[in-house]
Amino acid sequence: MRATELGIAGAWLFEPTTFPDHRGSFVAPFQGSAFREALGFDLIVAQTNRSVSHRGVVRGVHWADVPPGQAKYLWVAAGAVRDVVVDLRVGSPTFGRVEVVELAAEPLRAVYLSEGLGHAFQALADSTVVGYLCSAPYDPAAEHGLTPLDPDLALPWLDDVEPVLSDKDRAAPTLARARAAGALPTWDACRDRLARLHG
Repeated sequence: MRATELGIAGAWLFEPTTFPDHRGSFVAPFQGSAFREALGFDLIVAQTNRSVSHRGVVRGVHWADVPPGQAKYLWVAAGAVRDVVVDLRVGSPTFGRVEVVELAAEPLRAVYLSEGLGHAFQALADSTVVGYLCSAPYDPAAEHGLTPLDPDLALPWLDDVEPVLSDKDRAAPTLARARAAGALPTWDACRDRLARLHG
């Protein structure tokens, strides 16, 4: 498995090998040893999630309070997505930077994002299935969101379909409003969390 850190610290792309044969194919989306070799610690999995989305559906931009935060490791089991990572950590050298990765069931690639990073995606096909490994269980009191339509972020959603959002995501604040309200995680808190993971 090849692991590559993206342009935001704590965001990684994992590319496992797919083994095709006359029956179909086999791939291991998550491999603990490859993850540990790349990041220097084991991924704690407290919850697994699965979402199914129609083409054009946008989920996010979401993050959780740090501490404890919620890291995510995700891949597409069917269909395809445009996956977006946003650096929300106030004080980070890449605060506000956006990384975009296209993920599909074939060839399968996975994205990991550490605590404090915002995450969103748009489904590029009907019946798109995304699987997530989460480092902490869902806590509605600690979960937050930004509007994925924030004009300052200008996230690259599809031009030929109106984004389909939840009411919660549509009503979420912009990045500027969330920062002004003190709702965003800090770079220092996220680095402290990473230091604890490294033991």
